[in-house]
Amino acid sequence: MVSLLANHLLQSVYLNEKLEEKEPSFAVSYFINYCGLSKKSAILASQRVRFRTLEKPDSVLNFLKENAFTNTQISRLVKIEPRLLLSNPEKTLLPKIEFFRSMGASSSDLSRILSSNPSLLIRSLEKHLIPCYDFLKSVLILDEKVVTVFKRSKWIFCMHNMVPNIALLRQVGVPQSTISFLITNFPSTAFVKHTRFAEAIHEVKEMGYDPSKTVFVNAIHVLLSMSRPKLESKLEFYRRWGWSKDVALLAFKRHPNCMLLSDKKITKAMDFLVNKMGCSSTDIARNPTVLFFSLEKRIMPRCSVIQILIAKGLVKNDLSPSTFILPGERGFLDKFVIKFEDGVPELRNVYKGKDGSFGCYNSVLEGMWGGKLVKS
Repeated sequence: MVSLLANHLLQSVYLNEKLEEKEPSFAVSYFINYCGLSKKSAILASQRVRFRTLEKPDSVLNFLKENAFTNTQISRLVKIEPRLLLSNPEKTLLPKIEFFRSMGASSSDLSRILSSNPSLLIRSLEKHLIPCYDFLKSVLILDEKVVTVFKRSKWIFCMHNMVPNIALLRQVGVPQSTISFLITNFPSTAFVKHTRFAEAIHEVKEMGYDPSKTVFVNAIHVLLSMSRPKLESKLEFYRRWGWSKDVALLAFKRHPNCMLLSDKKITKAMDFLVNKMGCSSTDIARNPTVLFFSLEKRIMPRCSVIQILIAKGLVKNDLSPSTFILPGERGFLDKFVIKFEDGVPELRNVYKGKDGSFGCYNSVLEGMWGGKLVKS
């Protein structure tokens, strides 16, 4: 009798092991064939969730498709949160979809928000989504801005950080409109751990930034986006272009985002403006915004026009690059092309790149910005 019982138990264990071996294989096939996952991703997903029938996963996939999710978005959702396939569409997913629609989120917004942050469909509506929305609405006022934050940040549930961070900004005198700007444009910064956030505020104040200005929170964002070694490395990189530490800090104060530019982009712009155009690197530090524009599409075409105007004595040869690089398209055309077009009809073609090459007036440009010539 004991022997028969032991044999039965062994058979049960064997059958259960076989069933467990089979289930992952079934799940892997489902993830690959119906969810579009790679074999590697499917294996990983099958280790996090198991299902023995197609009823629940099929109902979830059908629900997502009915709500305008693309195959790519569904694949991303399932890859990140395979547990989603065990959800009840009517009881757990639909209320969350309706919640976002009540904010004014469009179908495209909705699918983008949820596929970028699948945990939103797993989290509790009452315990997480609604409290998060209520706080953001109290700060941002407009539902449209709240939707933007949901689209831009995966750290939306770090309210335990955001609440004291916002309180500290108010305490140091940052106006409501600027706080709204920070949360809407740099939400990940607003959700940073409070101790780090407080340190960044202290550092920015020490640099002399005015809390009443938008650039104050922009500087906070940059400091929190970079490690200290990376920031020091960027300052050192600028110093190679002739900026002293004080000049580099001046540039940072004028436009904090100049520290986020890639070394490659900085090199291209500085090499052209300093080495070829002869601009003062310090002058660029006073207006670092010029470094953000495309060299090929904006800086070089405009310099071509300025070359001609200087050569013909129509503008001064000590123009700061910011005077012709920063204005918008209409402003530049009015001031430097249309104004002189009757006397210099080739200006528009030069500006549009139809003159053949950049720098065709090199021979008459000696003395421009320190006496250096533009090299073709």
